Amino acid sequence: MTEQVFNVLFLCTGNSARSILAESLLNHLGNGRFRAYSAGSQPRGEVHPLALELLRSLDFPLDGLRSKSWDEFEQADAPTMDFIFTVCDNAAGEACPVWFGHPVSAHWGIEDPAAVQGSALEQKAAFVKAWGYLRNRIAAFVALPMQRLEPAALRAQLAAIGASDGASAGVADHRESRHG
Repeated sequence: MTEQVFNVLFLCTGNSARSILAESLLNHLGNGRFRAYSAGSQPRGEVHPLALELLRSLDFPLDGLRSKSWDEFEQADAPTMDFIFTVCDNAAGEACPVWFGHPVSAHWGIEDPAAVQGSALEQKAAFVKAWGYLRNRIAAFVALPMQRLEPAALRAQLAAIGASDGASAGVADHRESRHG
């Protein structure tokens, strides 16, 4: 029997940093059990150079990473998502499209490393910090026994992951985000 592959969409407003990092992390850590995508409500059109630099330095694949609109995932030929996670507070508060398949969603807000002002070292440190928080959340997510969890228990687990260390200040306002 073939194990189900879950499609996961990470949303952020600009789709240039956090959602891109999350896409790469899950595609790497998911061991073929997950297929990650990322998108934004107002994509910047390019991936932040420090996100690419960090992924490259960690030997993570960069194939297919690009800043894109969530509109791409509303199309009839788009993959049906099983999970949708917002990783920035702005995206969590926006009116999301109606997603095919009614995916399970949660808010995993993390401070925006691209917004950090300061020296090049401080900016790079912000990306490493965001990557670490995302890595911990994604590792907890892939460890969940998906097939054995009832929907309510799964939603509770995903909300708890989103409220873990590194949660942005807006997470308390979005603990039970219902996108889709």
